[in-house]
Amino acid sequence: MPDLRLRARTGDRWLDRPVTGARTTELTDPGRYLDGGELVLSGLHWHRADADCAPFASALVGAGASALAASRAGAGELPDALVAACLAVGLPLLEVPEDVSFGAVAERVVLELAGGAGARLAGHRRLVAAAGEGLERLVAVGAAELGAPCRVLSTTGRLVAGPDLPHERRAALVRDYFDAERLPAAVRRTALLPVRARSTTGWLLAVDGGHAHDPTALELADLLALERARVLRERAAATRAATPLLRALTTGTGELSTRAAAAGLPEGAPLRVVVLSTSDGQEALPLLEELLAPLAPDALAGLWGAGSGQAAGTGADDLLGAGGTGTGASANPPDGGPPPPATAPRTACAVLRTPTDPSPALRRALRTALPALAGRRVLVGVSSQVRAAALRGAAQEARWALALAAERGARTEVVPAAEIPPHRLLLAAIPDQARADLRRRLLGPLLDHDAARGADLLNTLRGFLDCSGSWTTTAERLHVHVNTLRYRIGRVEELLGVDLSRFDRRVDLFLALQAG
Repeated sequence: MPDLRLRARTGDRWLDRPVTGARTTELTDPGRYLDGGELVLSGLHWHRADADCAPFASALVGAGASALAASRAGAGELPDALVAACLAVGLPLLEVPEDVSFGAVAERVVLELAGGAGARLAGHRRLVAAAGEGLERLVAVGAAELGAPCRVLSTTGRLVAGPDLPHERRAALVRDYFDAERLPAAVRRTALLPVRARSTTGWLLAVDGGHAHDPTALELADLLALERARVLRERAAATRAATPLLRALTTGTGELSTRAAAAGLPEGAPLRVVVLSTSDGQEALPLLEELLAPLAPDALAGLWGAGSGQAAGTGADDLLGAGGTGTGASANPPDGGPPPPATAPRTACAVLRTPTDPSPALRRALRTALPALAGRRVLVGVSSQVRAAALRGAAQEARWALALAAERGARTEVVPAAEIPPHRLLLAAIPDQARADLRRRLLGPLLDHDAARGADLLNTLRGFLDCSGSWTTTAERLHVHVNTLRYRIGRVEELLGVDLSRFDRRVDLFLALQAG
């Protein structure tokens, strides 16, 4: 502090001692009033003789004082005995000019000590101001305050904000984040902090260096949580705007082109339908939104059947069609149709505008998100590209792709429409009512018979066609004798008026079964 013009009379080599405060005293023994680390200010009114100097200096050192700043206003220089006493006990002695008040010295010490808190306060204000200027600005200001690069990542490995990072490194950070027993955590020279709570579809803050418990990093994570809440509110508003279109799409009623245009999807736009289900029925919609965020931020998403008079999360059977997504399904469903899922997973549906198949990117994101999924199974079906008027057929495609994903048995599976068998694609182009009419016209007598008698001839027919008409293979699969199978197939032919030895009749009935 050169403006104070303090002069070191002794103890130059000790001037790097930390100072915790300033205290003025005129007591001969001020030790009991000191906490340690103080710069003691004294006008030497206690000085009556040179013999008083040594006890005074010893008392200061015994109490842990860092230095003595003294002045003898109107009495000339400091006593030589005091200089010698301070030198003897290792106490720096500073001489205060007569025209500089002790109050000015103490104020400067207080201001200097408050500099750290003041800097933190100024940093806090800069962070809060940046929170209103967008996510990227907030992260950039946080990085400047911490003096280290900061990144916000989603649990799918998406870079939400901050400098770019290879996907492999982002995926490793996500794994480290979910492997950590406690958060915040420092892993491989990176601090990992939760943005609010650790969750399947949350964000995490990654800061280079050891800042896991830095107050600025913790405050940045809190402000990022507010930004995330804003993003979620915007998503919820978009979902409400998409409700009429999704209702028409998932219930099979209503005109689509007008609703698509009202939702911001022009007639000529390249559109796809994506459906996602989770094995425990949890977080399907937020997970789908997170997966689509880097691919189609304006995707219209909602729960299948939500807002259509059908409770959200109960439309999985309708969505999945043949195959389901569950395990342990009954082999003998009441109407002889495809086995239903053991549970009805809550399923999310989205319409996105993109000419590019998102399946590869979705697979990679789901692989990255595996640590966040907490053991649940996640299946995704993706339609082919269509125009707005054909969205209902695209939804059917996505449903069949989802059913195909369930059949493969992987923990996470993404199936695009290109992998769906062609006969299912043909059926997807037929209106819902036409498919229902086809099923009733060709299978009606069999359905009525099974319903009236509690029989299972429809499932026998399904097994027979699945085994390409092989009597031996079908009997083994159904665990019945071949003669029993021949009798049952005979009853099917009698009820339906068909000859199952003809290939064209088998094709008709196979399509009718798939249409249900």
